[in-house]
Amino acid sequence: MSRALTERFFDASHAFDHTVTLVISIGLAAILVICPVLISQLFKRGMIDATLRSELMLRYKSWLVLTPLIVVPILLGDGWTILAIGLMSLLCYREFARATGLFREKMVSLFVAIGIVLLTFASLDGWYHLFVAISPLTIGAIAMIAILRDHPQGYIQRVALAVFAFVLCGVCLGHLGYLANDRNYRPILLLVFMSVELNDVFAFIAGKSVGKRKLIPNTSPNKTIGGALGALVMTTLLVFVVGQFVFQGTVLASAKHLIAMGILTSMTGQFGDLMLSSIKRDLGIKDMAATIPGHGGLLDRFDSILLASPALFHYINYFEGVGVDRLPHVLTGG
Repeated sequence: MSRALTERFFDASHAFDHTVTLVISIGLAAILVICPVLISQLFKRGMIDATLRSELMLRYKSWLVLTPLIVVPILLGDGWTILAIGLMSLLCYREFARATGLFREKMVSLFVAIGIVLLTFASLDGWYHLFVAISPLTIGAIAMIAILRDHPQGYIQRVALAVFAFVLCGVCLGHLGYLANDRNYRPILLLVFMSVELNDVFAFIAGKSVGKRKLIPNTSPNKTIGGALGALVMTTLLVFVVGQFVFQGTVLASAKHLIAMGILTSMTGQFGDLMLSSIKRDLGIKDMAATIPGHGGLLDRFDSILLASPALFHYINYFEGVGVDRLPHVLTGG
């Protein structure tokens, strides 16, 4: 086994080399401890009602499980991170396929899954050209394999739905996995996850405080223009402050890039949330699945990161590069 491969999977000794990784990890642990106490106090003081308290506690319990599942692979190593995101992609596709009925198209579903596995392999290998090539090749394969059923009626819908599922669950989340090839991936990924998820919290807080006018009520009745703008400002500020330490010594540490990434994170995060709301309303369902007891599926929890992942990846890659100083072809040895 090569040294690069050994380091990728079995060396977690450098997990906290970057101060931001340590601070965010401690901060997340503290939030998980404080949250139930804070919710309880808000309820006792009459600032939230019983219904909202129950909803917040459900969200808290889901993140009590999900946070370690996100953070631990990132700390263990880039290989584990890529595998964890690859598994998450497959599970998200499973939820999507069951919710939409796409699972009945067995061969098409198989090729979507194969595409996701190949994207994960390319990320593990650090083979960027293969990673880029897999998307159009998989889409072409889906279009071809759907013909073999010899049932032209509904062909466009089947192919379009499968391609949409592959792009969302495979390609979008796959960019999140490829970020793990960067030497600075731990603080970058933790910043991405933290800012995207807190973006939802900021929108909720701002919406409850100053939100009056509905944003798009037919898609998401609870979203307000005030909440969206509040999240945009607070998320941009968060990325601006924390990003200075994450990207220290690079061109991305400048104010213009940090503000741009903050705006990009907030906008794509909110549109990802609204996109899944549109999908669920079109299907006439409340949740995509029941993977997380009492609080929907993985797609319901990670909807905000779907569009943010490729947007932030390509912004970072264009101005700074992703994994340019790492040894490529860890698995293939090419």
